[in-house]
Amino acid sequence: MNDREITWTDILCLFSPPQSNHGVALSSSSSPPPPPLLLPHPLRGRSQKVRVQDLCLQRAEVQHGEIFKPETDAHAATGRTHTHTHTHTHTNTHTHTDALSICFCVQIVSRCDITLLQEVMDPDGKAVKALVNSLNRYNRYQYKSLSSKSLGNSPSNMQQYVFIYRVETVSVTGQHQYQKKQSFVREPFVVAFQSNRTAIKKFILVPLHTEPSKAVQEIDQLYDVFEEVSKKWNNKNVMFLGDFHAGCSYVTRATKKKIRLFSNPKFFSLIGDKVDTTVSDDTHCAYDRIIVHGEAMLKTITPFSANVFSYHKEFKLSKRRALELSDHLPVEVRLKSSALLLQATPLLILLSVSAIVQSFLSAL
Repeated sequence: MNDREITWTDILCLFSPPQSNHGVALSSSSSPPPPPLLLPHPLRGRSQKVRVQDLCLQRAEVQHGEIFKPETDAHAATGRTHTHTHTHTHTNTHTHTDALSICFCVQIVSRCDITLLQEVMDPDGKAVKALVNSLNRYNRYQYKSLSSKSLGNSPSNMQQYVFIYRVETVSVTGQHQYQKKQSFVREPFVVAFQSNRTAIKKFILVPLHTEPSKAVQEIDQLYDVFEEVSKKWNNKNVMFLGDFHAGCSYVTRATKKKIRLFSNPKFFSLIGDKVDTTVSDDTHCAYDRIIVHGEAMLKTITPFSANVFSYHKEFKLSKRRALELSDHLPVEVRLKSSALLLQATPLLILLSVSAIVQSFLSAL
């Protein structure tokens, strides 16, 4: 894979789902369908309602400078739109599948207040910048990004952690690159966030994409990361998340006992061992995890909200098509809203949507 291609995987999202009339955090284990998105219509100068799945299940074409460009034929009169992907100079250079994959990525990220992307191969930052630009044109929210340096143990395996966040709802208060390279192949890039929408105002996110053969050791070393960052920011409201490979043959029931995040009673795993976070019917593994520290942090989690998000059902995709987009299912959990803000909605975390987007930067 060259530096003009990007692999987006392990997407963590904090997003504002539909709220009740009183802004109370939803506690149902099954998430309601998202409301229609309001997208500006360039021809009419007003907003029109477009269902998410209608946007990307239509034919996707690449046109310069446009993300959503209405058709000029009879379809335009019915409010249907083409889905377009922004490029810099060339047009019609992406395949139909590539454009759809990009569109699905934008859809998923646009639901979120905070998004974590893992396995990003974008050393010059062009792909992330293009994604953020697309997001800023997709809906009414504005987004920024924060990237780690390239991390890995070989030139062919260098990856980044990337956070994308809505500036209206959250802010970054600190960042820290863990330095003990002997503990991880890809050391965690830790970010501290603050939000006035959540019951807990300040929290720390610790991402990790483990090397499968070293999963047990790397997950255990997250305890040392916790001690370092909680002391650094005087904050023990910490959440660990990512593709830990914490299931099947990589982490067994016996080896879990050697992992402090699983054996220490002060840490709570929100995704159980029996949850399947993979898309394929041939696997049933809880690779992807969300773990929180302390009862204070646990109490801010909406009960029963930790779950997988079956995006292939949401987007009405076949399993074959879903596997082209990702081999993982997102896992999600909601943070309760602030009691002081009746209009505040809970935040949702999605993680581990992997999408291999070929030729995304071919026109840059």
